[in-house]
Amino acid sequence: MSKLRGTVVTWLGHATVHVLTGGGTSILIDPFIEQNPSFPKNYKLPEKLDLIVVTHGHFDHIADAATQAKKHNCMVVAIFEVASWLASKGVTQTNGMNIGGSVRFQDVVLTMVEAKHSSGIHDGDKTIYGGEPAGFVLTIDNGPVLYHAGDTAVFSDMKLIRELYSPEVAMLPIGGHYTMGPREAALAAKYLGARIVLPIHYGTFPPLKGTPKELAEHLKDSGIEVAKIKAGETLQ
Repeated sequence: MSKLRGTVVTWLGHATVHVLTGGGTSILIDPFIEQNPSFPKNYKLPEKLDLIVVTHGHFDHIADAATQAKKHNCMVVAIFEVASWLASKGVTQTNGMNIGGSVRFQDVVLTMVEAKHSSGIHDGDKTIYGGEPAGFVLTIDNGPVLYHAGDTAVFSDMKLIRELYSPEVAMLPIGGHYTMGPREAALAAKYLGARIVLPIHYGTFPPLKGTPKELAEHLKDSGIEVAKIKAGETLQ
């Protein structure tokens, strides 16, 4: 906890993460709950959500965004096309932005950064263009800088994220197949200069074979800590 200066980061399986800032702002990133086989059993979401952040339009990142946003009457921040689609589903508070932009919400500045992936929204029997995939840097007042990479391959411009924002905690996909695997994620962590890596997007489905153990092996002697937590647990 001391490393995060009052901010609590809880991994909820797959790429879903809950962040509670020291100032009390409750943030849910990439809500994938009802259909998520790795969502922790018996875990109850906080009674209050202030903000939902969506990195891209694939079902395993957006499936419960509209439901949770309407339940909590909270803001959703996403790329413009995803935000527009959520608004068409009855979400009343959306902030559609684009890569390179920043927006302040209470005690957090959210900066949308690039990701190397795809983004299509399943809507009934149609697939709708979901804009570009993205990652988010969360710069918390009097707290840490967090980076959620969304789904991505490693790319050398992660060095720019380090130069501009200096994330301390990097939430990186490691499963492989649809995203980078452990070897690539280790290089990403080094590019980013992160002190702690929270592995995400692994083990949920059979193709996602990368493991935190493999990531730790690739980061051996680097000084970068790999968080060894189960779904439902918080970074300590």
